[in-house]
Parts: sequence; C-alpha cells; structure tokens
Amino acid sequence: MPELPEVETTVNGIKPWLENKTIKKINIHNDSLRWKIPADLIDKYLKQKVIGVARRAKYILIHLDDGATLILHLGMSGSLVINTDNQPLAKHDHFEMVMDDETTLRFNDPRRFGCILDTQDYLNHKLIKNLGPEPLTDEFNGKMLKQKSINKTQAVKNFIMDGKVVVGVGNIYASEALFMAKINPKKPAGKISLKRYQQLAKSIKQVLSSAIAAGGTTLSDFINSEGKPGYFAQELKVYGRENKPCIECKNTIKKTTIGQRSAFYCARCQKS
Repeated sequence: MPELPEVETTVNGIKPWLENKTIKKINIHNDSLRWKIPADLIDKYLKQKVIGVARRAKYILIHLDDGATLILHLGMSGSLVINTDNQPLAKHDHFEMVMDDETTLRFNDPRRFGCILDTQDYLNHKLIKNLGPEPLTDEFNGKMLKQKSINKTQAVKNFIMDGKVVVGVGNIYASEALFMAKINPKKPAGKISLKRYQQLAKSIKQVLSSAIAAGGTTLSDFINSEGKPGYFAQELKVYGRENKPCIECKNTIKKTTIGQRSAFYCARCQKS
C-alpha cells in the first residue's frame, strides 16, 4: 500500500503539471472504486483552475479556484500518472483529468480500493477532520507522543500507526523507525519514557524524510507519477528481512504479528 512517502512523492510529481492550469475535460472510465466516483465531476469542475496540489496524511488534495477540493486516495494499489503525449489508456485507468494544455492526469488502480471524491470544505470532511498531526511538522514531537500514550496498553507499533495520534506512519516505516530508536515494537505505549519518545519522534522524521528523498518504497506495485518505482526498499534495515542478520549486531531479524500486521525487529538491539 502506498504510504506517506509514496503519496508525497506523487504530489511532488503531479504538482508542476497541474497547478495554474484549467480543467478542460474529465473522463470516468470506471466509477467503481472504494466509493463510487461522483458522476457530476464530469461537468461540475470544467473550466476550473487548479490553484494547489497538496497532501494530508495519505490523501492527495487538488484545490480548485471555486473553493472545491478533489480528495484522492491511492488505496492498496493505486497510482497517478501524468500523460503528455496522448498515450492510449492502460488497463485499470479508471479516471482522467485533461488540462487546457492537454496534459492528462490518470488514476490507475488494479484493486480499486482507492477513491476520488470532492468537497467544498475539505478540513471538515469526514476523512480529514479527525486526523492527527503531520509527522514532519514541529507539532509532532516526543512530548506529544508521551502525552497521548498515558495509560495506553497497546503495543507502541500500533500506537504510532494510529492516524489519530500521528498520520502517515505506515507498517514499513513504523518498523524502521522503531529499529532506529531501539524500541521493541511489542512494548506497551504507556511504558515508554519521554526520552525514548523523543528519540522515536526524531527517528520517524528521519525515516520518512529519507524515504521521500528516495522516491518512496517499492515492495509490490507502487510507481510514481512518471511510472517509475521508489527506491527506499534498498535502504530498509529490518522490514522484510526476517531470518537475515541485523545490520547492527548480526543477530537474526525476527518477524511477529502485532494487531494483524507484520512487524520486523532485532530482539538484541530492541530489547526495550
């Protein structure tokens, strides 16, 4: 599933192709995504200018000059690709938005768990309004994590993956950040000290920033707006490395299941 770095990479890729351009045409080739694509999009936003492209958590926001916002989510297997040379539709191209210079944004999603919705008030939209802080902002820090963890008995890995605590720390990056901070992913969130949370917040920021710089992680089928994969998978320290030696101590990396999600860790480096 595309996580925050993949979504940020996508936003950075499509932004220069869409901003300050006007929508000429919208085509819906298959409206059966996680939620049905609103049919009125075809006519509703014609001649509207795109004034901004941004990200909130794993949602891509396309802001229009009438105050409306298109909310896109890539789901399990979705991608947004820019087409500038009239290439034919690919299999699973469900939606396309053609700009006034013929640049075309295409939404491709084989598994159809993504979504394309619209709203006049995105900050209060049900998908957005209850989200936690962005992990790469000053608002997200160790003190905040410590405060939110009081009396929490859930595993710290699940805690930092809770979108109401902090957005965008998906399964891959949670395992990587916990390894960097030397914290066992199974440890109860309420039992972790402020000092350790300060290190964890720093590690989350570092892991996500590195993944964005590498263009995201390719473990299955993520591609960016140019149809190319991300390369952070080459830098993974524990995720997907079950039974391989730890890069720090050479102990064997273990795999466990926490909250129905796989977790990878080094029992020696991450004792507590």
